[in-house]
Amino acid sequence: MNDSRLLIMHVVFRFDVGGLENGIVNLINHMPAERYRHVIVALTECVPSFCARIRNREVVFLSLHKGDGHGFRLYPELYRLFRQYRPAVVHTRNLAALEAVVPAWLARVPVRIHGEHGWDSFDPDGRVARYQVLRRLYAPFVSGYVALSRRIENYLLDKVRIKASRIRRICNGVDARRFAPVTERQPVAGSPFNSGGLLVFGAVGRLQKVKDHATLIRAFAEFLQRCPDARATARLVIVGGGPLRDELEGLVGRLELADLVWLAGERSDIPEINAGLDVFVLPSLGEGISNTLLEAMASGLPVIATDVGGNGELVVAGETGLLVPSADPGAMAQALLLLFRDREMLESMGRKGRARVVDLFSLDAMVSAYINCYEDTLTHAA
Repeated sequence: MNDSRLLIMHVVFRFDVGGLENGIVNLINHMPAERYRHVIVALTECVPSFCARIRNREVVFLSLHKGDGHGFRLYPELYRLFRQYRPAVVHTRNLAALEAVVPAWLARVPVRIHGEHGWDSFDPDGRVARYQVLRRLYAPFVSGYVALSRRIENYLLDKVRIKASRIRRICNGVDARRFAPVTERQPVAGSPFNSGGLLVFGAVGRLQKVKDHATLIRAFAEFLQRCPDARATARLVIVGGGPLRDELEGLVGRLELADLVWLAGERSDIPEINAGLDVFVLPSLGEGISNTLLEAMASGLPVIATDVGGNGELVVAGETGLLVPSADPGAMAQALLLLFRDREMLESMGRKGRARVVDLFSLDAMVSAYINCYEDTLTHAA
C-alpha cells in the first residue's frame, strides 16, 4: 500500500533507558502520526521494555546486534534496510551511530541528519583529537547537523570545522504537564525514605561511568562529615540501572551509608520519583541538554549540577540551582550542605527553575524545531 507520509529512520547505538533515547520517545510521541512514520534502528539492541514507552504502535524497531569494533561490517545490512524502507530522512545520533550515514548516502537517502547530544567519559568535552578527525571524515555524508547545546554547536564549528549554515541548535524539551510541582514531598513506592521530616536528595540516570554517581556518593559522605547532625534527616536516592550497580553498592557500604542511600534501580515512574525528592543532583562528567535535569526543574525541584555540556544553559547559577565542577566531591558536598541549611533558597530555586523550563524549554517548541529541520533540509535536497 502506498503511504504518502514521510518516513524517518532514527539510528542509535542502543535503544534503552537514557536521556538521548528518551528524547526520541518524546519526539515520536508528539509528532503528528498522520504526517510522519518512524523506524528505530539500534546498532546493538532495541530493549522491549523501553520500546513500550512509544505510544504509536506503527513504529518499527530493528536490532542489528553489533559486536565490538567498527560498524563497517553492518554496512551491507544497513544498506539493504535503507533500500527496503526508503526513508526520506535518516537521523543518526552521537558518534557511535554516525557511521550509518555512509550506507544511507550509498542507498541514496535524500537527507542524512546527525545529532550531537553530548560526549562520553572516554572523550570529555570532545577534547580527543582523533574523534574530531573521525567526525570530520564523515561530514561529507551528512546533510545537516543538530547540536543540543551551545557548547556542542561551538565544538562542531571550531573543532570539527562544520559550516554554521549546516548546524541547527535544538534544545531538548520537557512535558511540563507531566512533570509538575507538588505542594509537599510525596511518598514513592518502595522507598525507605517516605517519612516526614526528611530532606531527600536524588539523582536519575543510568549507572555508567559518564554519569559519575560515585562522586555524588562520596560528596554525600563528605557533606555528612561536615554536618554530622544531617545524618538524622538527610537521605540520598539514586534511580537507574546499569553496569556499575555492584560497584556503587560496594562504595555505599564502605562509606557506611547503607541506611542513608537507596539505589532504587531502573524505574519508569520518574514524575512520581521527582515528586518524592526535595533536591535533584546531576553529577555527570558530560552532558548535552539533559532531559532529567529539565524534568527535575519542571517538577519544581532546585538542582545541583556539574558545570559540563549544556548544564550551564539550563541552570542559572544561584537562581534556579547550583553549578559545581565535575569530579569534585568537595565542591558538591558544599552545595549539598548549602541547600540543606537554607530551605528558603531551596524553595525559591524550585519555583524559578519551573518558570524557566515553561518559558524556554517546552516540548512543543522542540517538536516544531525538529519538524522544521526535517522539512527544510528535504526542500533543499530536492
